[in-house]
Amino acid sequence: MIRLERPPLPEELAESLQRATDGVRAVPRKEQSGKARTLWRARAQLRQSLGARLREFAPGRERCMYCGDNQGTDIDHFSPVALTPLLAFAWHNHLLACSVCNSHHKRDQFPRDARGKPLLLDPTVDDPFEHLALSLTLGRYRPLTERGEVTEQVCGLNRDILTRGRQQARITLGFLFERWETAERVDDGETMRRVIRTVREQPFADVVQAMVRYSTRPGAEEIFSDQPEVLAVLLRPRLREQLTTR
Repeated sequence: MIRLERPPLPEELAESLQRATDGVRAVPRKEQSGKARTLWRARAQLRQSLGARLREFAPGRERCMYCGDNQGTDIDHFSPVALTPLLAFAWHNHLLACSVCNSHHKRDQFPRDARGKPLLLDPTVDDPFEHLALSLTLGRYRPLTERGEVTEQVCGLNRDILTRGRQQARITLGFLFERWETAERVDDGETMRRVIRTVREQPFADVVQAMVRYSTRPGAEEIFSDQPEVLAVLLRPRLREQLTTR
């Protein structure tokens, strides 16, 4: 999971969402959850438009905003419709998720603290790296905060297929960064750009971010003890600039 920047919606789409919300608000409170679900199922074109907007800023090649591995196929209501029907059509309450994360892990879970604030991390609001530390060698998340722990458990971020995928992603990215360095030495700009595009389209964007962030932290030599050549490349200002510039 990585931090994502949610873009504003086109005016026409925003107005369509507001009209749908008004339709939910128009019925008695006890009926709003059912009304929201009915309207959500009926507004196929609206769902398609929302899905297209979510895919535009999803990590990698339209990856799930929770696990970062599978293709994002579902529109997840961060705060479930059953709990907050008036947010069923709220743009800030929509995330792109894979069917595994959406239907088998998060589902309608939405833990809150004693003050009623969400314990789940919203990648469009929170920086997950402030709450979760990723072990590059193990591919596992270690919670740094209560919110990180709850998010890892609810979303199943340490399930075996994900930890193995992150381990493989680290190896693949190492090869790509070394290829970038080879191209830089001969000033092969086209190959460098192609490598960067490939890196951006990889699943597990959290591994890329972890590698870049951890490379400048104390203990980086130990973290990259089995990839010292990759650490050297990650410290190149030109690479870091290209990774952060669209």
